[in-house]
Amino acid sequence: MDMIPKIPMAEWVDSATEWTTETFEFLFDFIKDDFGDFIDWFAEDVLMAIPPWAFILVVGVLAFLASGKRFGLAAFSIVGLWFIYNQELWGELMNTFTLVIFASLISVIIGVPFGIWMAKSRTMQTILTPVLDFMQTMPAFVYLIPAVAFFSIGMVPGVFASVIFATPPTVRFTNLGIRQVSGELIEASDAFGTTGMQKLFKVQLPMAKKTIMAGINQTVMLALSMVVIASMIGAKGLGQTVITGLQRADVGKGFVAGLGIVILAIIIDRFTQNLNTQKGENV
Repeated sequence: MDMIPKIPMAEWVDSATEWTTETFEFLFDFIKDDFGDFIDWFAEDVLMAIPPWAFILVVGVLAFLASGKRFGLAAFSIVGLWFIYNQELWGELMNTFTLVIFASLISVIIGVPFGIWMAKSRTMQTILTPVLDFMQTMPAFVYLIPAVAFFSIGMVPGVFASVIFATPPTVRFTNLGIRQVSGELIEASDAFGTTGMQKLFKVQLPMAKKTIMAGINQTVMLALSMVVIASMIGAKGLGQTVITGLQRADVGKGFVAGLGIVILAIIIDRFTQNLNTQKGENV
């Protein structure tokens, strides 16, 4: 029995990547240069310009208010951030925070509209569901390949890979939240003669808020989980310190940087969870 000829999948992907890179080189260069400069400016000239003690104090106050005026999250935030500063990793923390902010923000800006579109259209749900499945099951390291091909190395490809990896939860939870809105509420809004946009912004999105916020929480956590992976293609931050510790077998340095990532993850996770509750029940 003759063997079936090998499908030249790798060659097709190489050709498609090469064509995309050459065709949209002007766009990729613009994003890499201008957006990259903006990210560096935000991290170095905005966040780093804030005195660490002031940043820690503001985060502590915001955590206190977000948690329903309880001291648990505020105390942990202050002590955790002070520990990172004490370990001389403040600059790395600000770069990591910048990557998470931009990746999460872009993911939400993309994810919420697509989630709404899925909720409004069965055809779009049929099309996007396997795409989201693909995005969530593909190993995260694979996203580094097109990121480097399009944007070389640095913070921009790190943000790009993080966005691809982190967007699906926002899309799925937005779709789920809108679809779970009570049919009686929809009928009542229709009876009052609301337009489609009024029904969306005054009924469906407010009622789906908790579900959407749960998706955003997952998106932020996934973006943060890409920190170490993105550092492999030049993204600055705590992840880069972890990689350096691994390469040099410096267990202590890598562990401390990893602990910094854990502290940041807990603060962001608890903060976003409490924003989704009325009285900070999650603390």
